[in-house]
Amino acid sequence: MKPIGIVTDSHCGFGRATAEALGVYLLPMPFYIDDKCYYEESTLTREEFFRLQEAGAVITTSQPAPADVLNIWDRALKDCETILYMPISSGLSGSCLAAEGLARDDAYEGRVFVVDHGRISTPLYRTILDALELTEEGYSAPEIKDILEKSREDMVIYLGVETLEYLKRGGRITPATAAIGTLLQIKPVLLLDTHKLDAIKKCHGFIKAKHFMLETLKHDLETRFKEQMDAGEVHLMAASSANQETTAEWIREIQAAFPGMDILYSDLSLGICCHTGPGALGVGVSCRPRRPV
Repeated sequence: MKPIGIVTDSHCGFGRATAEALGVYLLPMPFYIDDKCYYEESTLTREEFFRLQEAGAVITTSQPAPADVLNIWDRALKDCETILYMPISSGLSGSCLAAEGLARDDAYEGRVFVVDHGRISTPLYRTILDALELTEEGYSAPEIKDILEKSREDMVIYLGVETLEYLKRGGRITPATAAIGTLLQIKPVLLLDTHKLDAIKKCHGFIKAKHFMLETLKHDLETRFKEQMDAGEVHLMAASSANQETTAEWIREIQAAFPGMDILYSDLSLGICCHTGPGALGVGVSCRPRRPV
């Protein structure tokens, strides 16, 4: 029996194949599309999601049913003495808080540790890799939970959005703002942090949006994350909901802007794509969690 298992949800930015390769348990997330419930990668593919989204379907995210959470915990606990449950950020969903309540049940207390890491999509992918490294270093589940939660702010990711349509549908901007922005070729840049997804810059054209993201991230590495950058403890990340050609070009642009740095790439999670739509591009960094002294 393994001492520690890791359970996450499909907001993590990778699918079943990667989860199996990493030895991670993956809970499919529910989406309601025109009032019908679908489960990511089980009854809903990325292609189907974007096809329905572009056709005008009303798409909303939903928390997993408690029974589904407990079922995957029970499955993991057959093979593992303890588990780290790493769902979507508590700042973006109530899933984490609900799981904390479930973990207080006698059957799970002391065996299930819910990590409020504050992340989603590629940053959550990176945090899961950090958790796997910490397990290999011999830290216990409660120690890893503490380390990851203390490191939650040591991350930033910027998202450039190709269209304002889905921000309008989600109520994040008004129809009038969307109409004017579309007319003026405004491409917003969003900041995804531990609590929310906010627009921080309006650029005239997507080329300028990409340039702004890369330059802003360079500034972050020279200031906010300078200590970690100098120590070689910064991980570069990329995400996309664009087509393969656009995504490949974006990764080349990131490589040119940050030569010599490895890039962890994943598709932008569908939970974020509900707000960005197709064509979004992201870039960010996550710092290696600080070990206890």
